[in-house]
Amino acid sequence: MTIEKYYHAHEVNREACDGRMKCLRACPTDAIRVKDGKAHFISELCVDCGECITACPHGAFVPLADTLQGTPRKGKLRVAIPSPVLYSQFPSEISPRRILRGLLQIGFDHVFDVAKACDWSTLATRLFLKEHTGPWPIISSFCPAVVRLIQVKYPELTENILPQQAPREITAREAKRKLATENGISESEVEAVYITPCPAKVVSIRQPAEGTRSSLDTAIAVSEIYPALREAVSEPDHEIKDELFEDITYGPGWSSLGGITGLLETKRWIAVSGMSDVTKLLDDIENSKLRNVEFIEAAACLGGCIGGSLAVENVYVARSRTIRLAQKYGHNIARHEHRAARLYRSGFFGIESPIAPRPLSPLDPDIARAIAKVKERDEIYASLPKIDCGACGSPTCMAFAEDIVKGYAELSACVVGAERAAH
Repeated sequence: MTIEKYYHAHEVNREACDGRMKCLRACPTDAIRVKDGKAHFISELCVDCGECITACPHGAFVPLADTLQGTPRKGKLRVAIPSPVLYSQFPSEISPRRILRGLLQIGFDHVFDVAKACDWSTLATRLFLKEHTGPWPIISSFCPAVVRLIQVKYPELTENILPQQAPREITAREAKRKLATENGISESEVEAVYITPCPAKVVSIRQPAEGTRSSLDTAIAVSEIYPALREAVSEPDHEIKDELFEDITYGPGWSSLGGITGLLETKRWIAVSGMSDVTKLLDDIENSKLRNVEFIEAAACLGGCIGGSLAVENVYVARSRTIRLAQKYGHNIARHEHRAARLYRSGFFGIESPIAPRPLSPLDPDIARAIAKVKERDEIYASLPKIDCGACGSPTCMAFAEDIVKGYAELSACVVGAERAAH
């Protein structure tokens, strides 16, 4: 059943899986099936949102990411691009500068914070919304799981996705250019490593949604790097030389829901997080219920990126810390306004290729047989109880009917239908 052409940042540990089906019910794209007491997923439907990782009580869905020590260097210089989420994983008295310094201590040659690119991207989004004439609303492109959800489940809405690169990509691209020039090496000799709170961003590096090459080379989970970094930042703050990062500003608000919309000039925006609520909102957009909304900030993880399955801190503790960090290190992004406008006009933020719907496998390669199978699927569905209980191992009765037509399941697997027939 699994189609191998898509890369995914998790796998199923079959020994740990007990077929409890929590993952099946949590998956927003109906990608998971449970057969013979073990879960597996349909590759083309999976959007790497991490819901299955969070839902499984036994850790059967194992995230895949590189490790600092176990991954060979891919260049002469290794530069860390930490997600702003990283700052919220430590007590508020540990400054972002101290954390950046800690990344150097544990093995990185350079560190580039994404805050400046966040400011630029916010200002570029303002300009885009001023000039855009439709369709509305525009949906943020910075959560790769949401982008893939739209590609798979809402293909008509791909044209609503903001056609801008994420700040992490912009930061990596500019870091490579700067370090290559300063050190007399090629950009390919600079390895950009993203410190990620979620598996979707791992996939966005290996297989970008727009089909182009990522400026990032690899990703390491926040949870993987946290123990070594926690030890590195344990030294007293007065021993850290802040001048190492004098040109760095901080925008930790981007890691939490509302961090983007709160800085936009439009008042017609909605911020939503969690795949269940994101799906409901996309349903409304598809049904033309949100025509007066200009911008949607959508995050797959509850609370924003701070709720990522590869983070270590409780999402509400992290949110509290993020608010305090924003209050302490907040800044006026207006000072970047002229430069951001100039960069926007030059195409600095644009993506190379439009984001297109993900092609899904038809019921049959032959059109005539596919039409016949659609009729067969609908007839099977009409005979089912339509309660979407999942006892058959498929997430819904419609998915079960389609699985039967494709040869993945048998009608006898419907336990409820068999019980009703017996009575």
